[in-house]
Amino acid sequence: MKILLINGPNLNFLGIRDRDIYGTVDYEGLLSMVREHAEKRQVTLDCFQSNSEGALIDRIQEAYSDGTEGIVINPGAYAHYSYALRDALDSYHTVPKIEIHISDINVRDEFRRTSVTAPVCDGIVIGEGLQGYIHAMDMLIDGTYENSH
Repeated sequence: MKILLINGPNLNFLGIRDRDIYGTVDYEGLLSMVREHAEKRQVTLDCFQSNSEGALIDRIQEAYSDGTEGIVINPGAYAHYSYALRDALDSYHTVPKIEIHISDINVRDEFRRTSVTAPVCDGIVIGEGLQGYIHAMDMLIDGTYENSH
């Protein structure tokens, strides 16, 4: 199985930004953790991060023809207002998509409580810290994402 992991804006600042919310592990630490898990589960993992909405959309569109079989996406702040990102995800019905949020967006600022991208994903993982990425990958690998909203 080939999984595409997409991280949106500011996730490259893990370990720097809001440590009380996102923890102290940096972005390279996250990548090491998910790559190790992918190797253990014998899946191919392609990791992509951008602070640019257009680059995220371009990568989702590229996934349509590059053999991607599942997407884990942490859209960052774009989850709350990017209808362009939502449309890109919604255009891609041939693979399952799991949205992940490191923190519990339901107990944070009011504007963070609504995700416009989650409804076009097949599952969502919220508030599990960086372990949520592992959970999201396992949902794809094991096919346990149905009705996980």
